[in-house]
Amino acid sequence: MSSSLVADVADLKSLLEWGQPAFTIVDVRDRYTYNHGHITGAISIPLDDLESRAKFALHKERQIYVYGEHDAHAAHAAQILRGAGFTDVSEIQGGLTAWKTIGGATEGV
Repeated sequence: MSSSLVADVADLKSLLEWGQPAFTIVDVRDRYTYNHGHITGAISIPLDDLESRAKFALHKERQIYVYGEHDAHAAHAAQILRGAGFTDVSEIQGGLTAWKTIGGATEGV
């Protein structure tokens, strides 16, 4: 994967299929939206709670991928995480829609 701060969904899907567990996917949409469909294995931390919950919910040594309602949400979330001391943060370009387009696994109602 390139050193870009934007993650390509196909690259992320490949990592998951190869079983590389050293990363965390964070969905920053609201809980209701998350419950109705999210990337398999993603954890829900709504954008409003991200700053307060990140230091307790996430490991600084893991790579973190974030997505939200749209790319601007993901960019804002990544900025919050980097400001909180997380160095390895990437935004999932296109979010859940892009993920579904390439056949990525999802969970939810």
